[in-house]
Amino acid sequence: MPARIIKSGTTMDFPGRFIVLLVTAAVFAPGESVYPIGNVFKPEATPAESIYNVSLLMLAICAAIFLVVGGLLLFTIVRFRRHKMDNSREPAQIYGSNRIEIAWTVIPVLIVIVLSMATARAVVEVQNKRMPPDALKATVVGHQWWWEIRYPELGIVTADELHVPQSTLAKPAHTFLKLQSADVAHSFWVPQLSGKVDLIPGITNSMWLDPRRTGIYLGNCAEYCGTQHANMLIRVIVDSPADFEKWAASQKVNASSDPHLEAARAAFLSLNCINCHTVSGTAAAGTFGPDLSHVMSRTTLGAGVLPNTAENLRAWVRDPQAIKRGNLMPNMQLNSRELDQVVTYLASLK
Repeated sequence: MPARIIKSGTTMDFPGRFIVLLVTAAVFAPGESVYPIGNVFKPEATPAESIYNVSLLMLAICAAIFLVVGGLLLFTIVRFRRHKMDNSREPAQIYGSNRIEIAWTVIPVLIVIVLSMATARAVVEVQNKRMPPDALKATVVGHQWWWEIRYPELGIVTADELHVPQSTLAKPAHTFLKLQSADVAHSFWVPQLSGKVDLIPGITNSMWLDPRRTGIYLGNCAEYCGTQHANMLIRVIVDSPADFEKWAASQKVNASSDPHLEAARAAFLSLNCINCHTVSGTAAAGTFGPDLSHVMSRTTLGAGVLPNTAENLRAWVRDPQAIKRGNLMPNMQLNSRELDQVVTYLASLK
């Protein structure tokens, strides 16, 4: 949003741009947005809460240091300022104080030890968590620039939206994730639920979540991964246990085979789309792009670039490069009839 309010071809110095960004943030931050912003100061899961507690300790120590140093500086400026009656001679110089030197050596060492121990405790608490036998297991694979999500035990494959059950005191629910990359280094980060965990080609990392409140939590890739890095968003949708079961059941059903859409379905299957995308129950079995079996059940298109509406779907299919330049889906150069048929069929996949 902030980048688009500066018209192409105009020039603006750094202070001007910075002021524009601040004003824009102030205007848009309080309101509700289609794209909710993750807030690290409102943790909704145990891993995020551990990081939050360490952050509060660190901020408190830094604030105390700032107040002490700033207070001493202010006291010195006021107490030892030069008066008009002073002569021009340099005041008496005092070289060194063992007590002060010991203090400014020992205190920082103690601060580092405290912060190191607090950080180590949080890391151990999160990383050494044992997987409960009833935990939900999912695999998240980072692609340029979208997220592939697989639930191996449920037989579900989706993209860009990770559905997990809510964890309550009465019924704790944990989701354990395997994190992998299909191309370059990525980083999975949902601020309100967890810390950042890298996705490294050839290496499988892991993390876990136990979200306590239903809703949509926005995350993003936190490791620069190419042109559209900033538009590689991830949504974690926390459902009540009953709603999660309903969602899982709907995702296991094969894609719609409405006989009224047979012509549109045949048109889609005749195109090169099937080389990259999968549609369950059809000949489309590509794995290079997102699974489209239930594409219209998702809230966004292009990994969070657009709200998922029929109009936006048509614009995306017509020319994905105009919306997310550099993404690996080419412009298929469809004519009006082919575009209508493909969009009609895809819009039925709920």
